Amino acid sequence: MTEHQQKRLHAIVEGTVQGVGFRMFVTRLAADYHLTGWVRNRWDGNVEVVAEGEEEQLNRLLAGLRVGPRSADVTNVRVEWSPASGEFRDFRIRYTG
Repeated sequence: MTEHQQKRLHAIVEGTVQGVGFRMFVTRLAADYHLTGWVRNRWDGNVEVVAEGEEEQLNRLLAGLRVGPRSADVTNVRVEWSPASGEFRDFRIRYTG
């Protein structure tokens, strides 16, 4: 059995992504995929996501970010990958930053 390497996904989701339930949508996906980290609205109108977990599950989350909830209109997702830090115990919504 091989050990799955933990990774970190940092994503900025652009488009009509605030006021449409995007943060709750991301929180539900993160729970489904057993990811840790956080999601928050940004002052510039985008949504920021930091998630850690298995790469396959992070890719599933990323696919969801590119679509968003029904009332969202995602125009772009900027992505950075890095090794997981292990600093999070759960996944939560953070205040706007």
